[in-house]
Amino acid sequence: MSTIALMGAGGKMGNRITRNLKDHPDYTTLYVEVSEAGRASLAELGVSVTPQDEAMKQADVVILAVPDALIGKICSDIVPKLKSGTMVMGLDPAAGYAGVLPEREDITYFISHPCHPPLFHDETDPEARRDWFGGVKAKQNIICSLHHGPEEDYAKGEAIARTIFAPVMRAHRLTTEQMAILEPALVETLALTCFTVIREGMDEAIRMGVPEPAVRDFLFGHIRTTVAIVFDFAGAPVSDGAKLAVNQAKGQIFQPDWKKVMQIENIEKSVKAITKAEI
Repeated sequence: MSTIALMGAGGKMGNRITRNLKDHPDYTTLYVEVSEAGRASLAELGVSVTPQDEAMKQADVVILAVPDALIGKICSDIVPKLKSGTMVMGLDPAAGYAGVLPEREDITYFISHPCHPPLFHDETDPEARRDWFGGVKAKQNIICSLHHGPEEDYAKGEAIARTIFAPVMRAHRLTTEQMAILEPALVETLALTCFTVIREGMDEAIRMGVPEPAVRDFLFGHIRTTVAIVFDFAGAPVSDGAKLAVNQAKGQIFQPDWKKVMQIENIEKSVKAITKAEI
């Protein structure tokens, strides 16, 4: 049985992980939390907090459910204290890709991140349909990287990732750089920016006098249908009128060189900013 030290156990991500670990037969979990609100949250789940230094001495695995900007500082403190062979698991590729994880040959760095429940799914349970982030009721996929360490540790890391993000369908093995291409570049820098602009467009339509319930019903229905068409789920083409609208508007909305946000040098700058590493 492995002993897991969960850093940030009472936080937003840590709370969901705590629920999946606290009664698991394969792991003994030590919960590390410094904030009063986080400790209160853990108390509601019926688990007690372990002092950080004590948890680090016992840990076979350390899970970092903490903000990206703090990972460098936290790891600089805890990594020298870990026993040989310990696995440190990050939940986002930014710290690993930014180079803020301290070098130590005899420990493993493993990174995993949830894909979140898919837009098109087969969930029928109302609770699963409202599990927006996954890790509670809704099935999801995950991505994983063995950032540093022996090959045999990959299976160990994936097994833990499947537990903390359960229920999991597929686990995709990637490099840390490939993970960074997906997040932050694809889903945050690009997709979130686009959806933020769409939200602004929705607000503008409402400001222009279209009733909000009508705007929301029309937009959300069309988002689903548009995604199904553009990403080849529907097996149907975009209408000629819609193609014309896209061709006319794309140059107004996007810079001609917008793909530079996906270039490796810009992704490196992004993760360094996220983790507060030197650029």
